Amino acid sequence: MISLSDIYDKNISLLLGSGASSGLFPTLDLRLTKDGDQRWSLEDLASRLEETRDARYTPLFMHYYASCIRPAQVFNLENIQTEEGRGVASNYKYLLETILGMLHRRPAMSRRCNVFTTNYDGCIPLVADSMLRTGAYDFVLNDGTRGFRQRILQARNFDAFYCQTGVFERHQVSVPQINLIHLHGSVYWKKFEDVIEVSYAASPSDDLLNAKERQILAPFSAALMNAELSIEQVPIPKFGTKQLDSFWSRYKKIPVVNPTKWKFHETLYEEHYYQMLRLLSYELEKPSAVLIVFGFSFRDEHILNLVKRSLANPQLQVFVCCHTSASYERIASLFRQHQNVKCLVLGGDEEMSFTEFNNRVLLQQPSSSFSPYGLSAAMPKPAAAATGDSKVSP
Repeated sequence: MISLSDIYDKNISLLLGSGASSGLFPTLDLRLTKDGDQRWSLEDLASRLEETRDARYTPLFMHYYASCIRPAQVFNLENIQTEEGRGVASNYKYLLETILGMLHRRPAMSRRCNVFTTNYDGCIPLVADSMLRTGAYDFVLNDGTRGFRQRILQARNFDAFYCQTGVFERHQVSVPQINLIHLHGSVYWKKFEDVIEVSYAASPSDDLLNAKERQILAPFSAALMNAELSIEQVPIPKFGTKQLDSFWSRYKKIPVVNPTKWKFHETLYEEHYYQMLRLLSYELEKPSAVLIVFGFSFRDEHILNLVKRSLANPQLQVFVCCHTSASYERIASLFRQHQNVKCLVLGGDEEMSFTEFNNRVLLQQPSSSFSPYGLSAAMPKPAAAATGDSKVSP
C-alpha cells in the first residue's frame, strides 16, 4: 500500500498515535454508554464533567492517571506480562528496522527521519536502547536532549546531525538518525527551574495514588468500563476534599497534554508543544515531503489544522492509516478536498493493527541492492497477518 522503494529518498516523517501502543497501554476510549450504541471517550467525558462542574471530574483524572499515565511511568520491556504486549514491543522494533532500512538507502549525509508521536510512553526509546545493546545496529535516536547526569530538552537539538569520519578525515559517513518528537509530552519529562529535564529512570515513590485511594477509586473505574451503564449510573467516589486537592495539585505537574481541550497545565511545556508543532509544519512544507500517519485519530485540532494548512504544499504526500472502516469514513471526510492525502484501510471488517501496518502497509519490496535495514541478513517478521484485500481511497 505504501512502497518504501518509491519514497525512501523523500523527506519522510511519521506521526504515531495511541493506536501504536494499544495492547501495552489503554487508549482514551471508555465503555460507558453514550447515545445508544455510542461510547464515551475520556476526553469527551472530561469536557462534559468540566462544563457541568460535576463532582466526578477530578476522580476521572484519577482514573486516567491510574490506568494510562502510571503504567507508562513504570514501564520497562523486561516486565511485559502478556503476549499482546510483547507483540507491540516487537512491532516497534520492526518499525525502527524498517526506518533504518530506508535511511541506509539514502546518500551518506541525508540519513535522517522524524518520528512525531502523541504518545507519552517510552516504547520507542526503550526498544531502540535494547536494539543498540545487541551491537547489531548503528544509529542515533535523538530525543532532543543534551547532557550527561542531567539531560535537558531543547528544540534546537533536533537540528543536530551526527557523522563519522576516517582517521585522516578523508571521508564522512552519516550515522542513521531518528528524531523522536513528543507532541503531547512524555512521562519522562519534568520541570527543572526554567527548562525541561528528561530522565528514563522511574521511581516507585512518584505514585500519586496510595493503596487506599486506589481502593476507593476502583468501583468508579469499573463503572467507566462497563458497557451496560450510562453516565448517570456512575457513582461518585467518596474522596475527601483534601485528597482531591492534593491529587490535583500534583497531577498538574505531570508534563503530558491534559485530555480536556488538549492543553498543558504548565506554560513551559505549552511553549515546547508549539515549538514542536512548528517543527512538524516545517517538515511538511519541505520539497518532496511525505507524512505517514498510524494510530492517530486527528482529534487534536491543532495537529489537524496544521496538516490541512501544510497540504497547500503540492509536493507533500500524506498517507493516513485508518483503524477501521468507520474511522476511515470519518477521517476521509476531513481531507476530502485534498488530493495529496490517501486514507488507507483494510478490506471488510478487518482492523489495521500495528502488525497489519508493518506487514501490509509499509511494503519494503527489497531488491538485490537493498536489504531491509542495511545488513545482509533478512529482517525477521512480526506476528503473521491475515490475508485479504486492501482498500485505498484518495
